[in-house]
Amino acid sequence: MDNRNESSENLRNKCAACFRQFNKMEHLVEHMRISYHSVHEPICGICKKHCRSFESLREHLIGPLPKQECKNIFSIRGCKFCLAILNSPDARRSHQERCQFLSINSGILARLANLGIRDNLGTIDNGGSARRAQVVALACKMVGGGSDGSLDLCGRVCLIDESENIIFHTYVKPTLPVTNYRYETTGIRPEYLRDAMPLKQVQRKIQDFLCNGEPMWKIRPKGGKARILVGHGLDHDLDSLQIEYPAIMIRDTAKYPPLMKTSKLSNSLKYLTQAYLGYEIQTGIQEAYEDCVATMKLYNRMRSQVHKIEDYPLASDPQNRNNFASWRQSELERMSPEQMLEISRSDYYCWCLDSRDY
Repeated sequence: MDNRNESSENLRNKCAACFRQFNKMEHLVEHMRISYHSVHEPICGICKKHCRSFESLREHLIGPLPKQECKNIFSIRGCKFCLAILNSPDARRSHQERCQFLSINSGILARLANLGIRDNLGTIDNGGSARRAQVVALACKMVGGGSDGSLDLCGRVCLIDESENIIFHTYVKPTLPVTNYRYETTGIRPEYLRDAMPLKQVQRKIQDFLCNGEPMWKIRPKGGKARILVGHGLDHDLDSLQIEYPAIMIRDTAKYPPLMKTSKLSNSLKYLTQAYLGYEIQTGIQEAYEDCVATMKLYNRMRSQVHKIEDYPLASDPQNRNNFASWRQSELERMSPEQMLEISRSDYYCWCLDSRDY
């Protein structure tokens, strides 16, 4: 009888999301206060375990110490790109063919290598949408400045729309002397920058396009005209362009928790593209357009996830009680693990919310 009671108590003290076991209920409560488990976390399609990132989920399924039952099923019915579990091996093969993207045509990249200015910023519909903001992706390629060539200066910039069409593409003339063109990776030669568009002009064009007629202080994530900006390491790119843009409108694949390492460090765009899209980028001379396309595909993959709709999905929403602050400890300890999970909310903005109206 004592063993049965102890087993029942252990189940009561087991997290309903990540399955961690605690000796006391108060320890489970403390875990739930700081874990921010939610429906927006990557979840194993077999055992339903919540993981903090897709890398954690990948380790759970195929890592060096996976859960054996999940590994066995995943090896037969799992997609190695989006980590979904399909109904049969045949369904898996069909799904994985669609899930894997083809590499960007090398002929397109070859033509881009000597492409000068392409400026369609003024031809894009500036009306915006009250239901869903327009999305664009940006990438830069850096040349070197300073005495040792280690100072990053923007030498090339590309901006694309959701359909991967080039909106803006130009070489950029830095405000400081270039001491290393980094040709092996950038493909940029001195003559390309000699008469290139000045940095200040590039900055003004891109900033005006992103804000789309809205003052910076007035930009809001829903119902406005400003555009959502997608990229990888956008802090660095925007800094090199001397552009300021509100964080609420930025979707950075280098800082998005589900796409980060288990250690909470950033993955490279090269790795993310290979692991989650199934093709290689940044081999030899690197194109800003290629990086734009990869980040847009990653964004769309994350945005297209289907999660349970909640009235207030973020821990920061004042209307919900995610931080448990308004609950007494005794009330929380009387809850089941499932009830605590039900009131828990995410501490990051899931990109699936960009597809919804609030």
